[in-house]
Amino acid sequence: MEEVIVKIVMIVVTTFCFVAIIMPFIKKLALQIGAVDMPRVRHIHTKPMPKMGGIGIFLGFLLGYMLFGTPSVQMNSILIGGFIIILIGLIDDMTELRPLIKFIGQLASACVIVFYGQFLLNDVSAFGIYLHFGILAYPITIFFILGCINCINLIDGLDGLSSGISSIYFLTVGIIATMQGHFGLDFLLSFVMLGSTLGFLVHNFHPASIFVGDSGSMFMGFIISVIALLGFKNVTMTSLIIPLLILAIPILDTLFAIIRRLLKGESPSKADKFHIHHQFLNRNFSQTATVLIIYFIDILFAFASILYVLKDRTLGYIVYGILTFIVLIFILKTNVVFDKDNNIIIDKIKKSKEASDTKENIKKKANSSKKKVNKKEKK
Repeated sequence: MEEVIVKIVMIVVTTFCFVAIIMPFIKKLALQIGAVDMPRVRHIHTKPMPKMGGIGIFLGFLLGYMLFGTPSVQMNSILIGGFIIILIGLIDDMTELRPLIKFIGQLASACVIVFYGQFLLNDVSAFGIYLHFGILAYPITIFFILGCINCINLIDGLDGLSSGISSIYFLTVGIIATMQGHFGLDFLLSFVMLGSTLGFLVHNFHPASIFVGDSGSMFMGFIISVIALLGFKNVTMTSLIIPLLILAIPILDTLFAIIRRLLKGESPSKADKFHIHHQFLNRNFSQTATVLIIYFIDILFAFASILYVLKDRTLGYIVYGILTFIVLIFILKTNVVFDKDNNIIIDKIKKSKEASDTKENIKKKANSSKKKVNKKEKK
């Protein structure tokens, strides 16, 4: 076990130091090539920011693989798919691609993983029920990869948020893999990415000096999906649900955003300022406090996952139940799903309009009655 711990420390420290050291050079490069995020109405930041942090994370990932990994078909598919994601994200960081072009890039990377790397969600068994997906395993797996990519991409709205949540995920999966004695590709990827994201977080935590950009957020989501798929080899509901529960916050945020926009009759891809982090900011929490609160909630989900897998399933269920209750309260108290404030404003407008209409009707009736009286007097 000591050898394993030494290896983990070497992987994390090496990738952490490398990414932390090269990030200032990437900032300069981003400014030179125009990969800069300009402030907009829906953005939190108020000054132009370089947004090529994902390149540093990708380079840290490559270094970790070269030093500690071994070649394989699966690893080749991850490298190719990851390069596609980084390339399409980098172009978007510089020129802002149309959503369709970005989606095609995401789809291409997912197809490489599924058809070349043969990462497949073939079947799942739980509670005495066995599900074999057959030919549907291909579209289901592709959909899963695309979902993870876009979950992390959508939650990337505050300094240190997406990289911090990803770090929590990589650490949690790494702990579970180590305690279960699984030292395969998921073990390696978890700790290589943990060091890389933490190294980036040094420059990205509030006040950030560089953003991860779409290249970074999509790449982190891509690797998260790959690590989760590597866990499906056990073919149990645990391997399906646990990675999703660790990502509870970004998954819920994405789900809430889709429901919220559909209820408004808007496109699910339309940007707005009603995400989970916006709800905290609207209640006068600072950026740092908001990010730390979301970290804390995500850590609780991760802790429940570790309890469930390694210690006591009943206790894990209890913690999951408490967290689910907290989420429900959060939904009811905020505008994350239903834009209650907007509805209140609409109601006020309707009431004021009705009141003005009533006053106008009274005036009209009064004027008409005066005219009738005047006519009678003239007669």
